[in-house]
Amino acid sequence: MLTIHGMRASGNCYKLQLLLDQLGREYRWVDVDSVGGETRTPAYLAKNPNGKVPLLELDDGRRLAESDAILCYLAEGTPLLPDDRWLRAQTLQWLFFEQYSHEPCIAVARFIRGWLPHDHPRQAEVPALRQKGTQVLGVMEQHLVGQDWFVGDSYGIADIALYAYTHCAGDGGFDLSVFPNICAWLGRVQAQPGYTPMQR
Repeated sequence: MLTIHGMRASGNCYKLQLLLDQLGREYRWVDVDSVGGETRTPAYLAKNPNGKVPLLELDDGRRLAESDAILCYLAEGTPLLPDDRWLRAQTLQWLFFEQYSHEPCIAVARFIRGWLPHDHPRQAEVPALRQKGTQVLGVMEQHLVGQDWFVGDSYGIADIALYAYTHCAGDGGFDLSVFPNICAWLGRVQAQPGYTPMQR
């Protein structure tokens, strides 16, 4: 059985929960409190020297880190990861966008507002993160003009990756109501068979 080491409230971990639930795959979830320092223990670092969640562990002992790499591995051979070379490259494009443009502002703003004290020095970062994040959401909003999904004409892991932190962007102070295409897309994701919500 697959084992996922993760923190339920993390969008990067939620991606894997959502994918596996929608695929109907059995898996074991091991809660790891990354905010509380559990990813920095010797035992965890022996599994993932980078000290982050999520982490996929197979029965034979092999381990894979980085949420979007795990998404690709788990979705291989399913309709959620296209076989077509161009569509697969577009999927990777959006996965890289999610990790390098989207997550660093939208997820980080959520973390600062939700997990750090109100008087923490990092609260000063939030206005700039919101500005950058709003630009990122604008890219997504424009892309969704006239199409339902991020890649091709069907739901896939690009949607899962982007959904994870977008649907809870309000936690970081983002107003999603000004992005009607994104809001409609969020509803389509939530209507997919096997959808399960994030446990916050």
